[in-house]
Amino acid sequence: MSRRKTERLLNLVICLLATRRPLTAEHIRQAVPGYDSANDEAFQRMFERDKNELREIGIPIEVQKDPWEEDPGYRIVRQAYELPEITLEPDEAAVVGLAARVWQRASLAEAASGALLKLRAGGVETDETGGMLGGALELRVDTQDPAFPALWEAVRDRRPVRFPYRVAAGESVLTRTVEPWGVVSRRGKWYVVGYDRDREAPRAFRLSRISGPVVPAGRPGTVTVPEGVDFKAMVAPRDEGPVQRRTAVIRVREGSCQGLRQVAGAVRPAGEGWDELEVAFADPERLAGWVAGFAADAVVVGPPDARDAVIRRLKGVLA
Repeated sequence: MSRRKTERLLNLVICLLATRRPLTAEHIRQAVPGYDSANDEAFQRMFERDKNELREIGIPIEVQKDPWEEDPGYRIVRQAYELPEITLEPDEAAVVGLAARVWQRASLAEAASGALLKLRAGGVETDETGGMLGGALELRVDTQDPAFPALWEAVRDRRPVRFPYRVAAGESVLTRTVEPWGVVSRRGKWYVVGYDRDREAPRAFRLSRISGPVVPAGRPGTVTVPEGVDFKAMVAPRDEGPVQRRTAVIRVREGSCQGLRQVAGAVRPAGEGWDELEVAFADPERLAGWVAGFAADAVVVGPPDARDAVIRRLKGVLA
C-alpha cells in the first residue's frame, strides 16, 4: 500500500470517528485530504474502494440518515470501533515483554514491538525488563540463517515446504519436501524438524545447509504434529562426537574486523592495505555466518569448504 493511500485511509478513519453527525460523501470529499483533487467519477470509485477496505479489516463504517441532508451519511460509532478493556495477568504481561526482547534482532521484532505498543495504548502495563527475571538475563535470538523466517511461518501455518539442501557428507544438493513440526536451536545451530516426505521418516535439517529459497509445497493446515514428539532429541545426535577444529586463513582490511582480530591465532601483513589472519573454527557454516557480516572487509582464503560456505551465504542474501 502506498504512503499516500495509507494517509488517506487514516484521515478518513479520523474524520468519521471525530464527527458527531453522519457526513455525506460530498462533505467527506471536502474534509479528507486525498479526495479533494479527484473528479466526481474518480472520487466515487476511490471512496467506495476505501470503505470496503476499511470494513474488511474490521472498522465499522455505518450508513446513517441525517434529517438535515438529502444524501445518506457515514460515520464510525466510537463504541463499536474501540476495543474492550484488555486485562492481562502479571505473568502474561511479562511474557509479552519478554517476547519483544527475545525477538529484538529477528524478523519478528516489528510484530512484537507493535503488540507492546497496542497493549500500552489500551492501558495495559507491560513488563519489558523481564518481569521476575529482573533483567538478569539478556535474551537474544540470532537468526542469521536466511531460511529461518519462511520456516517459522511454515511451522506456524502448518504448511509443507520444499527447499534445496546440501548434505553433510559432500557438496551435493538435494531437494527436500518436508512437513515442518518445529524450529529449534541446539548449541548455536538452528534446525527444522519434521516429516521428510522423500525419505518417509522424521528428520532434522540444519538451517545453515539450506542453500536456496524455502517455498510452499501444500496448503496451510495440512501438517499434523505428532503428540509427544521431542524436537530436542531429534537434533541431539547430530552434536555428539569430538569437535575437530581447523584453521581458516582470512584476509581483512587494515584497521577493520576487530572481532576477527581478537580471536585470531596469528596476524601478519599481506600488503596493499590487507592483513592475513589465522582463525580456528569447527563448523564452516558458523564461520561463514560471522565472516559474511563483515561484507567486503573480510575474504576467506581457505580452506575451500569455508570459502564456499561464505560464497553460498552471500548468494543467499543477494537472492
